[in-house]
Amino acid sequence: MTASTVLVAAVALEHAGFFVLESFLFQTSLGLRVFKLTPEAARTCATLAANQGVYNGFLAAGLVWGLLAAPAAAPSIKTFFLVCVVVAGVVGGATASRSIFLIQAVPAALALVLLRAGR
Repeated sequence: MTASTVLVAAVALEHAGFFVLESFLFQTSLGLRVFKLTPEAARTCATLAANQGVYNGFLAAGLVWGLLAAPAAAPSIKTFFLVCVVVAGVVGGATASRSIFLIQAVPAALALVLLRAGR
């Protein structure tokens, strides 16, 4: 198993976790702690968080697809979804919190570099 495969799997798992957190656990004590929200604020934006969670679920699904795809197609699929994650992480880091850049964009960018280098 290559380093890029391990990192792509980690990024997919991370986004599956975001999906669960944003779509189902947003208003729980865990969600409130992670997002630093009051229960009132979480109620106000729960629908938006659920929508964002679905997008993260799609990113996770696309990366898993890339991991399971035929060898000829896998690099292109992984590249596309990793670029999507990097862009989302850059936008989130610029507009919401710098930690989003570090948590989301950096691992995906590293996976992309390793993938493109054939490692």
